[in-house]
Amino acid sequence: MNIALKPYVKALGVFLSVASLSGVAQAARLKDVAEVKGVRENILIGYGIVVGLKGSGDSSADVTSQSLGRLFGKLGLDVKNGAGIKSKNAAAVIVTAKLPAFARAGNKIDVTVSSIGDASSLEGGTLLVTPLQAGDQNIYAVAQGAVSIGSIADGTTKNFPTVGRVVMGASVEKDIDTNFSQKRSVRMTLHSPDFTTAARLAVLINGELGGKYATARDSATIDMVIPFTYEGNSVEFMAAIENINVNVDTKAKVVLNERTGTVVMGDKITITSVAIAHGDLSIQVGGAGSSATSGKSGRVAELKSGSSVSDLVKALNTLGVQPKDLTSIFQTLKSMGALQAELEIL
Repeated sequence: MNIALKPYVKALGVFLSVASLSGVAQAARLKDVAEVKGVRENILIGYGIVVGLKGSGDSSADVTSQSLGRLFGKLGLDVKNGAGIKSKNAAAVIVTAKLPAFARAGNKIDVTVSSIGDASSLEGGTLLVTPLQAGDQNIYAVAQGAVSIGSIADGTTKNFPTVGRVVMGASVEKDIDTNFSQKRSVRMTLHSPDFTTAARLAVLINGELGGKYATARDSATIDMVIPFTYEGNSVEFMAAIENINVNVDTKAKVVLNERTGTVVMGDKITITSVAIAHGDLSIQVGGAGSSATSGKSGRVAELKSGSSVSDLVKALNTLGVQPKDLTSIFQTLKSMGALQAELEIL
């Protein structure tokens, strides 16, 4: 959760009073917090030409002229290296796409088209046949189609007219086959490594399968042996475990974005006994059995012992502390070890 801090951060107090109520970790599905090793997208790239532009293409780019020359040669026209070919109705582009795991020949995927010359807009253009290759230099898809650059709600102003998309514009030409169904073991990696979460997942998986099949190797890796009952059918095995719910554990962390005035924090963050002086602002958080007061220009806010970061920020909010002051205070708290959380400043 987050909130934009306005001057005097008036809205922050309301936000934190709601956040402090959510102390229970939310369960997430295994498929949402981890992925199977080797099951991933692959990046494709290619070079192409967009034609049919209304005078908004490349003005005098040599690479565009040479490309048009080679194209005309393949079509039977006698043009030497594109010499003398100049057309502002064409633009050289780089075409990129993501090839899904287990893609099959004939599947359609979206492509992104980006100008590499001095074209001012790709609006209304058509991408000509463009082979797309992966890192192994093999061609896996071929793209072609009308380029859409999108527009803002008024329908007139274009966001980035030199970048567009061809929706379902590429056809997969080569199967991606990893023979997944014959696997005898599977390794899963957590998106956010955490020892507690990894250990919980291993226990939950073993409980679901009724045996010792999963082992947490480290904070990010869970190795699983596929049971005999699922031999030769790894797909059903994954379907049986990927919807297991787990309470994901996270580190105590506070993220501050001073440029936008955004504060994001978890619900397990506390501060130790500390006294703070910042300008004409003074705050003291007492030890066990005591209380603390903070004041500025005659205004006082009270903090009890064992206060959380949420309590502290709400107190600062009542005193009209601005985002830049809040950042400075948290940096100092972290430096002296009073903030029991990781601090990240964006």
